Amino acid sequence: MADSEMSKNLSAFLKSGIYRFEDSNSVFVDPVRLLNRSYTRFRVSPWAYYSRFFQSSEATQLQQSSNSRKRRRKKTKPHTFNERERVAEQRHQEAKPFLLKACDSLLRATDLLEVMGNLRNGSGSSSPSPSTTVEESFIELGRVWQAPFYEITLKFHPDEAGGSSITQYSERVLPVFNNLIVNETSDDVEAEFMNTQYVLPPDSSFYTSDLRQIHDLIPAEHDCGFNLIVIDPPWENGSAHQKLRYPTLPNRYFLSLPIKQLSHKEGALVALWVTNREKLRYFVEKELFPAWGVKYVATFYWLKVKADGSLISDLDLFHHRPYECILLGECNGESLDSSNTSRIKTIQDNQIIISIPGDYSRKPPVGGLLLEYVAGHSPTRCLELFAREMVSGWLSWGNEPIRFQESRYFN
Repeated sequence: MADSEMSKNLSAFLKSGIYRFEDSNSVFVDPVRLLNRSYTRFRVSPWAYYSRFFQSSEATQLQQSSNSRKRRRKKTKPHTFNERERVAEQRHQEAKPFLLKACDSLLRATDLLEVMGNLRNGSGSSSPSPSTTVEESFIELGRVWQAPFYEITLKFHPDEAGGSSITQYSERVLPVFNNLIVNETSDDVEAEFMNTQYVLPPDSSFYTSDLRQIHDLIPAEHDCGFNLIVIDPPWENGSAHQKLRYPTLPNRYFLSLPIKQLSHKEGALVALWVTNREKLRYFVEKELFPAWGVKYVATFYWLKVKADGSLISDLDLFHHRPYECILLGECNGESLDSSNTSRIKTIQDNQIIISIPGDYSRKPPVGGLLLEYVAGHSPTRCLELFAREMVSGWLSWGNEPIRFQESRYFN
């Protein structure tokens, strides 16, 4: 790639958080820059977001040495794949050329690599202050009988046009569970719940409930449905369960998600995060998408790298692939019949999104990239299911949709 072209791509990246490689079907994204496009007064802390994969070379060598010793200890006779594992390996081999090309493009973008090493120490960032309060679990609080009585206080920033040196907030107190909380202003809103401070981006909303109340999100009119729906279910996962990171649900529970009823009458693009387990892929293709009325369109890959551009694990490590998948599908909505055509643009398969991971199970904000394929809608209505953070212009639903909105994650 020519130096001028690299410079142009880097300049665009510093503004947008997206670095587009001209020679491959891939992009590199900085989730912090992408998220900060949603805020006016606050900034997501790079130090807080990038809590992993920023290690000194000495620490990295020690960890690699430790991992090498573990692999030597666990070395056994070659594993024989069962039928399901053979299918998973075939999927991997089909994706591998695209993934390797993305890796090569990243390692040749020397201007980007130089910036990547400093992403955690972005301008004005600092180590987050330790929380001085007990962290409350929305998941646990939502299960107790007092849940309907818990309230959140929204503090709306005043118009400072008058030049007064005294800041006076207008407050609104609302039930936090089973209630749509909306910031319809063009400014960030500070909120308080049980002595913990939160930040809500402009033009955003969230709804905290469990799966039984999700039908409350279905719009009364089909032309008020959602054009883009991103879903990150808490899939059954032994590793997540063992680490007690978050509660999971049996896969059959997700069959009840009313995706068709939530979709706009002219159709919706549905993006589903999945792991690399073949059992799960089979379930999605044979049961889940058909139950939702979703037609499979394409697969995107989230490739996870460290600050130096190397993969977080060996690409061929069977049970710990350094990537996850986003299955894209099209839902025609309840009012779209054969005489109408969808407004979803054609999507190229096997696209790669590269980024440095944040907290465990936290996904990069890919909504902005996916919006490129939702054409002809103004405004575009966007919904994230099982969300744990908020984005301007989106409705976030789940049992902890403001998990990463705590003020300690911001500068």
